[in-house]
Amino acid sequence: MAGQERIEQPRLEKLSRIVNRGINPYPHKFLRTHTSAEAKEAFEKSTADSSPNPVEVSVAGRITAARFMGKAAFFDLHDGAGKIQAFFRRDSLGEDSYEQLHDFDLGDFIGVKGILFKTRSGETTVEVVDYTILAKSLTPLPEKFHGLVDVEKRYRQRYLDLISNEEVKDLFVKRSKIVSSIRNNMNGRDFLEVETPVLQPMYGGALARPFITHHHALDQDLYPRIALELYLKRLIIGGFDKVYEIGRVFRNEGISTKHNPEFTMMESYEAYADYHDVMKMTEELVSTVAKEVLGTTQVSFGEQTIELAPPWRRLPLKQALIEK
Repeated sequence: MAGQERIEQPRLEKLSRIVNRGINPYPHKFLRTHTSAEAKEAFEKSTADSSPNPVEVSVAGRITAARFMGKAAFFDLHDGAGKIQAFFRRDSLGEDSYEQLHDFDLGDFIGVKGILFKTRSGETTVEVVDYTILAKSLTPLPEKFHGLVDVEKRYRQRYLDLISNEEVKDLFVKRSKIVSSIRNNMNGRDFLEVETPVLQPMYGGALARPFITHHHALDQDLYPRIALELYLKRLIIGGFDKVYEIGRVFRNEGISTKHNPEFTMMESYEAYADYHDVMKMTEELVSTVAKEVLGTTQVSFGEQTIELAPPWRRLPLKQALIEK
């Protein structure tokens, strides 16, 4: 704890200096005109059109790098869309405003306003005319070059994992696109998306140990569902021809980086169809989602490349076990 306090103390002193200047280090809003990606796109369009008008932007992000060079400084700002460089000049900002940049640390959020230009190295950059502190970070980011490598910390503190490992952020984006693509494809097949009870008086639909909770108003034990199956089948009985649900299920079993007791499942049920129809739908759904999200039906797993395009090989379960 003492070590952590030593790390935080210089940041607390900087925070105190910011507050003493009458500046709110945690304002509730900043008027942003562009994301980093939108700013770069706007500059490229202006350059392509040979527009004589400068491109003025207001962007915001987390400081991930800071380089001071006498009367000038460069900051890298990361937002949800990527990174953009900010250029600060003492002559433009004034000496006091420029010196206050030294009270910023890596991890702080700031907003900057200025005009876009391209450096000699070809990097689109904001020449800052004004800046605002948006959030002062009191703890440092994980070490830059090695990232966050502690697996336990990565999974327990996902926000640090996202900050440190860009590929993890890409996984979050891909997952969201996959779920959206599945939903669009199922809706396009005239399946009805439904929501069924999460808390159930009796668990079923799978062989798994359930969690248990108590409903005080009913004085009754209830179980977070271990599968989506049973209530979906009741909807088929009720008269719907095609139903599906994308929902969370809970299984009170082992936990590791490969298995979480709480996870997302999709189940679908269709009247007047058999398992041949379901197999055909599954291979078409998986290959279509891969094409929409990844742009290809080929995915890499370890050293192997897997082709997801239909038709898939069909074989009995017993034969598959024998071959294994």
